[in-house]
Amino acid sequence: MAMRHRVLAGLLLACSALMPLGAQTQTPTELAQALQKRYAAIRDFSTDFDHTYRGGVLKKSITEKGHLLIKKPGKMRWDYTSPEVKQFVSDGLKLYSYIPADKQVVVGTVPQDDAASTPALFLTGKGDLTRDFTASAGDVPSGSAPGTRALKLVPRKAQPDYDWLVLLVDPGSLTLRGMMTADAQGGTSVFSFSNLKENVGLADKEFTFRMPRGVDVITDGGGR
Repeated sequence: MAMRHRVLAGLLLACSALMPLGAQTQTPTELAQALQKRYAAIRDFSTDFDHTYRGGVLKKSITEKGHLLIKKPGKMRWDYTSPEVKQFVSDGLKLYSYIPADKQVVVGTVPQDDAASTPALFLTGKGDLTRDFTASAGDVPSGSAPGTRALKLVPRKAQPDYDWLVLLVDPGSLTLRGMMTADAQGGTSVFSFSNLKENVGLADKEFTFRMPRGVDVITDGGGR
C-alpha cells in the first residue's frame, strides 16, 4: 500500500506551445528554462498513459494503463484502468488516493508552492523546474521516438519519494513524450504518454473526489 503511494508521489506529465529553433542543441539548463516557460502558459491537458514500474525492494515489474487529467492550479486526476483500478485525485487542496481492492481512501494535503517540487505538482502549475531542480543531460531509453531528448532533473532539496526524474521531450514542440523517476527503494517508474490534448477547457467538477461507501478514510497524519 505504502509503496503504491510513494510511486504516485514520484509521478509526472506536461504539454503545449512551440519551442525556439535550435532546441536540439540547447544546453540542459536552457531546455529546462524553455520547458518551464512553455508549461507556464498551459491551462489544462488530458492524456492516456502507460506506467511501468521495475525493481525496488520486491524486484518486480508491473505495467499499468490509464488516463490523466491536469488543470492549473493544483488539480489532477489519475485514473488507472488496468490491470488494477486505482484513482488519485487532487482538487488543489487535498489529494485523495483510492485503491478499491484495499477499501481505503488516503487523504493528504497538497503542499504550498514553495514546497511543491514533485513532478506531478509541477505539472499542475506548482513548483518550478529551474528553481527546484538541477538539470543535466539524461539517457534516452531504447524504443524512444527518433530525436527524443532526455532532461535529467535532480531536486535541489532531498525528496522522500524519489531521487531524480528524467523528462523525455520532443525537441521541436516540447511535447512531453514520457517521464522516468527513481525512488529510494531502487525502483524505476516509466510513464509513456499518448493522445495528449492541451487547453481543452476541463471543468473543476472533473477533480471532485466522491467518497465511496464502506471505505476506511486515513488522513496524512495517520488518523481515521
